Amino acid sequence: MGKNEINAFLGAGTSYQGRLTFHGIVRIDGEFDGDIVSDGTLMVGKAAQVSGRIQVARLFCGGLVEAEVAAAGKVVLHKGGVFRGVLRTPTLVVEDGAKIEGQVVMGDFAESHPAISSAAAEQPG
Repeated sequence: MGKNEINAFLGAGTSYQGRLTFHGIVRIDGEFDGDIVSDGTLMVGKAAQVSGRIQVARLFCGGLVEAEVAAAGKVVLHKGGVFRGVLRTPTLVVEDGAKIEGQVVMGDFAESHPAISSAAAEQPG
């Protein structure tokens, strides 16, 4: 599998409740409720609804995320993306048309999650 290929995909019209752990890249276009933990990249598509707790290296959001998020590398909120909750990341990109409702804390994530932080530093963002 190539470096930038998606490892798993939760398609539109599907829903999942529980815990997701992964390496690499996962894309969600359906509904997910639960915990997501990864040293990789989570991509949330336009039609997606994700809620719970998320701890990843990178988050790209084009849909709805209602969660407590800790991203070691960066978070990108694309046009049409909506974030509600608490967001902690060292780098935040918000495109025109994206919305944030909640708390944003920008700072060093490495002290509390060294494994995820070191993996984020090794991969280009």
